[in-house]
Amino acid sequence: MDTLGARIRGRLSGTGPLLDPGVPGLRVLVVLGALAAIVAGIFALRSRPVAEPLAPPAPVSVASAVVSPSPTASVVVYVTGKVRRPGVLSLATGSRVADAIEAAGGVRPGAKPGAVNLARRLVDGEQIVVGSPTPMTPGDGSAAGSAAGSAAGGLISLNSATAEQLNGLPGVGDVLAARIIEFREAHGGFQSVDQLREVSGVGEKRFAELKDKVAL
Repeated sequence: MDTLGARIRGRLSGTGPLLDPGVPGLRVLVVLGALAAIVAGIFALRSRPVAEPLAPPAPVSVASAVVSPSPTASVVVYVTGKVRRPGVLSLATGSRVADAIEAAGGVRPGAKPGAVNLARRLVDGEQIVVGSPTPMTPGDGSAAGSAAGSAAGGLISLNSATAEQLNGLPGVGDVLAARIIEFREAHGGFQSVDQLREVSGVGEKRFAELKDKVAL
């Protein structure tokens, strides 16, 4: 028995140096282990799933979703003169002068539309003077023209006199005659002789000279 045990111990002691790698061998093992860890880490990183970026959604056109309403065509006119409610009015394109007068409340009681063409189509931005007399040609020396510009008693009519007839009044020249005609057209005619004071260039002294020589 002792001999067998000695043999076994001898064999084990003989293989002992083969199992001990020593310091150089241990370093090699450490390096190999580090390399194995690095390779394993690289493999693990490459095997991870990569999230692919999603494509941005296609833009939705706002113009296709929103339908803009078409504007309603209209004209703006200024109706003044012998109407119930003079002022600036907005009417549909294609309306006529008669429609504008109706929108302004119609012609005042006892008044007439005057020289306006009721069937004419409206033009944007125009002024319609209701009740203005038919304009006379300046310098018309015919009997009809003289009669139209004269009132009862030989007085000059402020509402129908021509520029030449107005020039015959004291202190009235071409400029003042034109202002008188412009005033009556803008206001639908004179409503009273006293309105002559409102004409630019007619002061109290000149009005005193004219009031007994003019009529409506």
